[in-house]
Order: sequence, then C-alpha cells, then structure tokens
Amino acid sequence: MLFISCTNPFAPKLDDSTTSNGKLLSDRANIDGIFQNLQYAYTFRDTTIYGELLDSRFAFTYRDYDRGVDVTWGRDDEMRVTSGLFQNSQQLDLIWNNIIMLSSDSTNIIRSFNLTITFNPTDIIFVEGRVNLTLVKDEKNKWQIIKWIDESNY
Repeated sequence: MLFISCTNPFAPKLDDSTTSNGKLLSDRANIDGIFQNLQYAYTFRDTTIYGELLDSRFAFTYRDYDRGVDVTWGRDDEMRVTSGLFQNSQQLDLIWNNIIMLSSDSTNIIRSFNLTITFNPTDIIFVEGRVNLTLVKDEKNKWQIIKWIDESNY
C-alpha cells in the first residue's frame, strides 16, 4: 500500500506554466500576438504556427542588392524558404525591438528586429533590420500577415 500513494520521481508532473497564462502561443486578436507567435515559430522552428500567421494572399518582398531589384514571392514560396531555414539551422533567435510606425487602424506596422541564425557553431549569421508588415483580419477575427517587406541589412 505504501507504493500506491508515492509519486514516481522518474515521471514528474508536467509543468504547464510556460508563460503567465500557461500558454505558449499568443492570441492573434491583438497585434502583439502576431509578433509573439512569430518569435515562437522561429524559436521552435515551427512551420505550422508560422503558416497560420500568413494570409493566403501573402506576399514577401526583399531587396536584392546584387541585382539592384526588389524580389517578391507568394505564400507557397515563403513557406518553402522558411521551412528550409528552419530545417537547416540549429538555432534561431528572433528579438523584436521598437515599433517604429503603427497605422491608426493597426493594419501597417514597421518594427525593428535582431535575428541570429546558427547553422553550426562556426557558421552564425547576425541580421538586423526592420519588417514592414501589412495585416488583415481572417474569418475568425484574428490578425494575419498579408504583406511583408523585409528592410534588413542582409
């Protein structure tokens, strides 16, 4: 009878207090949820969560400095590229900095960031810059990214 009431030290209770409200993901009903969930997706290299943040009409634009042109691709290409980044990196550290501009209706946000990409201990890339996001609400009234303009130094 003594063993029935004991707690197994090799099977401790699961700690579900990962954040103040016990959730890893944030509510996308507010814009902070977009940024917190982007950070989560990068930290845990989670393409499922990342994909939920992108509207079906999503467009990503960056400047190709070598060719002197802006390059744009859609959601499918973005998911493929991001999946490759997530699979080929050992660690991703995304830090959101100041919001530089926020439209009155919260549909356009420019925010600075720092991203550290660790492919292996001797191959680490540091990226800093700004994202220029256009947001829309989905059918569940949750924010999604419809347009992402990368204004980074890379």
